[in-house]
Amino acid sequence: MSIAFCSLSPKFLKHCLPVKLRPHRVLTFSKTRKMVSSSAATAIAVAPAKDYQSLCDKLREISTLGGISGLLQWDEAVMMPAGAAESRGKQKSVLAGVVYEKETSEELGHLLKTLKEQSSGLDPVQAAVVRDAHRQFVRNTAITKEMAQRRAELESEGYVKWVKARDAADFSQFAPVLQEWVELLKKYATAIDSSRPMYDVLLDDYEKGMTSARLDEIFAEVREGLVPLIKEIKAKGTPPDSSLLQGTFDTKAQAALCNAIAVDLGFSLEQGRLDVSVHPFTGGAHPTDVRMTTRFKEHDLTEGLTGAIHETGHSLYEQGRNLEQDGLPVNEALSLGVHESQSLLWERMVALSQPFAHYLLPKLRQHFPELADKLTPETLYGAINVIREPSMIRVEADEVTYPLHIILRYELEQQLLAGDISVEDVPRLWNEKMTECLGCTPKDDAQGVLQDVHWSAGILGYFPTYSLGAMYACQIYQTACKEIPHLEKEIAAGNFKPLRNWLKEKIHQVGSLHPNGDELMKAVTGSPLDPSVFLNYLRAKYTALYKL
Repeated sequence: MSIAFCSLSPKFLKHCLPVKLRPHRVLTFSKTRKMVSSSAATAIAVAPAKDYQSLCDKLREISTLGGISGLLQWDEAVMMPAGAAESRGKQKSVLAGVVYEKETSEELGHLLKTLKEQSSGLDPVQAAVVRDAHRQFVRNTAITKEMAQRRAELESEGYVKWVKARDAADFSQFAPVLQEWVELLKKYATAIDSSRPMYDVLLDDYEKGMTSARLDEIFAEVREGLVPLIKEIKAKGTPPDSSLLQGTFDTKAQAALCNAIAVDLGFSLEQGRLDVSVHPFTGGAHPTDVRMTTRFKEHDLTEGLTGAIHETGHSLYEQGRNLEQDGLPVNEALSLGVHESQSLLWERMVALSQPFAHYLLPKLRQHFPELADKLTPETLYGAINVIREPSMIRVEADEVTYPLHIILRYELEQQLLAGDISVEDVPRLWNEKMTECLGCTPKDDAQGVLQDVHWSAGILGYFPTYSLGAMYACQIYQTACKEIPHLEKEIAAGNFKPLRNWLKEKIHQVGSLHPNGDELMKAVTGSPLDPSVFLNYLRAKYTALYKL
């Protein structure tokens, strides 16, 4: 497990667990149902079993080293003295070199090649381990040392130039960095798989099995549903009173409140810890050692509260993983979008719901007595669900406008990689899309195209996972409501165990058994990801809230 980039890093969760090998004695039958010699069958089965065990040993060793890296990164963000930055960089560099050697070793490649050729002798869990380990090996070995070194250098250079450009509100200072990233990522994608669209190859780093064609289909439906809804809300809606949650709120009291809620939701203090950091994240070393951080602002109670619940969702996923497959790829989260679905399910589907307001209100009154006479469950529910106006900054956006921020970035990234637009076109197109979809135009580049750090690190293909996570969450939660008796009454009463256990069984312990998010959705909800479920949820909720 590694530290979070915007909650979780792309190389998150490399801690899965021991697989039960298939019996060595395998019976097979011909069309005449005559049993093949059991000794011959055993000879066939023994080889893949032995190779599979060797593969698991190597993968668990790599996973353990990843856990050490996760601890170093957590310490750097939370505890490390500033003067140790240089030595920590050297420690991480040496460790990364050791991990790279093991991830790209010829012996690992040989085992994977052999097991893929003998895949008929593997059970579904073993086959998933081999599938995902081989996929990652191909990606790791496709890149030249020079390309890897340049990527590492450009990450550092890019961040510095992004900060300067943002401070100056001048995209032209950052444009050369983005141009180099586009060219470098094209080479990266081509080296991995020249037969696929370049954006699909990049997307696969973050949302395994997803394609740009599928995203086009999903996002077209989302845009078609959200743009008119937002216009209707702005033109006809009566917003709830958000002033009820405005004021000054002691950050220590906020921390005490959020820690209590995290524990109520199910966060285990015996297998994790809660801390404060500049940027909230979930990281650590292992499902038994999950490190969650949050942040609090004196004049914004809602941000700290929803942020803490969001990170608790990530942490519950980590602590709920199947320790029978420890250290193996099958026990990793299927994708960043699926991981995000678990944080957003708790943050939005639960914490922003009417039932949760009944649970939350007594907690707020306990920690902030001044709110006692101001709020009811109904007014609290309204106050925490106000749509931002204008919705200019992605990280501050509400659940209605947020997907349009993601679609904007996805379209620009896709066009850049395809060569349909130039880097110099990006600020103009950004502003045009903001005006068209969200009805607001950035005043300068800092408020617009330079607001996110992702592109400075060459992270293209990541943004879609945020909105995919929201849609997965909605569809999963609706299924949970059908399958768990009186779920919303349990939430109102502060009993979160039924939902937590259901998610653990359906999502957390399943890990990466399925090849992509659509297949996981079929297994859990009965159908692939369906954007209409998400759109219907938003329309119903905000039609009532805004009295449309």
